[in-house]
Amino acid sequence: MREVFHQSLEDVQGRLVEIAELVTVAIDKATRGFGTSDVALAEEVIEADAIIDEKAVELDELAIEILARQQPVARDLRIVVSALRMSASLERMGDIAEHIAQLTRMRFPERAIPKGLKSTFLKMGELDVEAARQLTELLRTQDGDLIDEIRNADDKLDELHVSVFEKVLSESWQGDPSATVDATLASRYHERFGDHAVSVAKKVAYLSTGDWTTSTDAIDIVKPQ
Repeated sequence: MREVFHQSLEDVQGRLVEIAELVTVAIDKATRGFGTSDVALAEEVIEADAIIDEKAVELDELAIEILARQQPVARDLRIVVSALRMSASLERMGDIAEHIAQLTRMRFPERAIPKGLKSTFLKMGELDVEAARQLTELLRTQDGDLIDEIRNADDKLDELHVSVFEKVLSESWQGDPSATVDATLASRYHERFGDHAVSVAKKVAYLSTGDWTTSTDAIDIVKPQ
């Protein structure tokens, strides 16, 4: 029974990695489509979001089944409960990629990125993709060094998010109301994507310490035994 239980925990980890991989593909396509007004890429992201949602539901069902049948305790319980919360964050990250894609589709054939902000949004897109890739690797390997890298990417996203608001609120801003709305929405989506990546990373750190308040600096993440 114990061997079956550990196989189930490995299945949970594998499913988290699978969802994170799908999210990485989604945010990569969404941000590239947003930057180039590629509506075909945007449509792919929108259509694929249902798959991410389905995978998240399947993972939740597995976690609930483990709780009901195995009644895990201590660290094993933390793994299962954390997986439920990570699944929710990853699903939300997929939704955010979809929202970015929807902006592209809504403004097509015009560019979704307002004039004067292209370089900022291209950089935000690169950071989102970077954070998603690092998060996928973190879930696969439990390499604690990746946590700081994800946090650093999020810090840069926060700075760029602030710069977008400063731009649209400045006297030099010449965008019309729709451009202002697009800029603020898109910036918020990019910034929130990074926030969710950090949230998942913190939960991985929690699996090592059992303490939400412990700093993630230099944490040694240990795989389930």
